[in-house]
Amino acid sequence: MASVTLSRIRKTYGDFTAVSDVDLKICDGELLALLGPSGCGKTTTLRIIAGFAAPTEGRIQFGERDVTELPVHKRNVGMVFQGYALFPHLTVAKNIGFGLRVRSWNQNRQAQRVLEMLRWVQLEALAERHPRELSGGQQQRVALARAMAIKPEVLLLDEPFSALDAKLRAQMRSEIRELQKDAGITSVFVTHDQEEAMAIADRIGVMNQGRLEQIGSAEDLYKRPASRFVATFIGKCNLLEGRVTAAGRFELRSGHALAFSGVRGVGDAALCFRPEQCLLSPHISEGRNSLPVTLLRSTYLGPMTEYEVETNDGQRLLVNAPSASTEAANRPGSKHHLVWRVADCVLVD
Repeated sequence: MASVTLSRIRKTYGDFTAVSDVDLKICDGELLALLGPSGCGKTTTLRIIAGFAAPTEGRIQFGERDVTELPVHKRNVGMVFQGYALFPHLTVAKNIGFGLRVRSWNQNRQAQRVLEMLRWVQLEALAERHPRELSGGQQQRVALARAMAIKPEVLLLDEPFSALDAKLRAQMRSEIRELQKDAGITSVFVTHDQEEAMAIADRIGVMNQGRLEQIGSAEDLYKRPASRFVATFIGKCNLLEGRVTAAGRFELRSGHALAFSGVRGVGDAALCFRPEQCLLSPHISEGRNSLPVTLLRSTYLGPMTEYEVETNDGQRLLVNAPSASTEAANRPGSKHHLVWRVADCVLVD
């Protein structure tokens, strides 16, 4: 197994920049998710790691080995494609053994390795079936076994759950995480689904317009977003537009003052906090941020009720509260104080 290091990776197509100055270190045995909307550069980055696309600038290393100039077949990567890309005319066993035949393993060694992979993904009984005879989850496991059969240094997964329904997607992401941990292989997983990334990755790299905006654990990204994009892309987020006027002091357009922790220079910014970090109260709360708001609507969501409120300067915010415990009046037009802890505030540009 090996770590993966990307140094100042840039990829352009004519005047279009698909990936811009990406620096990234993926540790040995780590599962890293590249997360972002369509067209953000995550799949291009994956293809550059695999060798399907050459970087315009920058270097790629597997461990201490520079692989920037190496073709795909010399990089020793396993790839699970979106849609799996299984060979329909080959059996499960022959699909798994395809990479071994290409690498000219002898037949006994091939047979032993294919059997190991069939046992690993628990598909021994289906070895002679064809892909059309398998469920979506079974096809995914075949694709994973084929990628792992060659004993790759790095495993790459390009939105492997996109063809599955929601229930099977949740099941298979847990299975893949367990298989990846069992193998201990360095892995890069591309997805546009934040829940998937948060559920299985050791760390997440959030990409936007070709740039890596932030990398960290799911908790880091959710609680301490480094930018407005990360704050709004990872979960629901309240953003209050205003200006830092002094150390620890943030003013809304209405002039209402709020507190924040940390160091920040004077200037325009947005104060970020999550809907579940605030509550509606009839009173100002001492030692906390309080903001007068008007209730616009309430939506019952079973265990949670979501409230949409509006500030005096017209900014709309969300509040998520347990349905059983909330006593806020749900009449549109009712007046409240929105209350939250100063420690839960994050300032973003």
